[in-house]
Amino acid sequence: MELRGVDELMDLLSGCRGVRTPGDPVDLHEHALQTAALLRRGRPADKELQIAGLVHELGRVLRPGDRPAHPDLAAHAVRPLLGDRVFRLVRLHGLARLHGAGGTPVEAAGPLAEDALTLRQAHDAAHVPGLDAGVLDDWRTLLELCAARHSRLGAVD
Repeated sequence: MELRGVDELMDLLSGCRGVRTPGDPVDLHEHALQTAALLRRGRPADKELQIAGLVHELGRVLRPGDRPAHPDLAAHAVRPLLGDRVFRLVRLHGLARLHGAGGTPVEAAGPLAEDALTLRQAHDAAHVPGLDAGVLDDWRTLLELCAARHSRLGAVD
């Protein structure tokens, strides 16, 4: 599935309400908002990293039960709408947990390795029941700006 518009993406993100992974105290919707909020706090200028935090788990609702493939599913779904950097960050977040094991795949990410690790750290911290991380509509304008920027850049390439 490829997302073609922000409305479609917002609907999919809303569909994460109530979807839980085993043992997680928060649903995927809360987890996405918490991850994005942590990244906004830690890296306020990096809007694409924040967006990657918001959308990184979408693969779990696109194909429930296919845990190993969820980063790739989410990455490929958002790429046409949000661009290559968000695609790469979402795809790499699953590998970033391996960082430090010596010669790990995330190290091959080059300049995105640090960002992928930052995303993974936010992901790992974003499981706090009751934490106020805002609402999904808070992210609409940023998603629209990112999509418009990608659309303009894509038209020039």
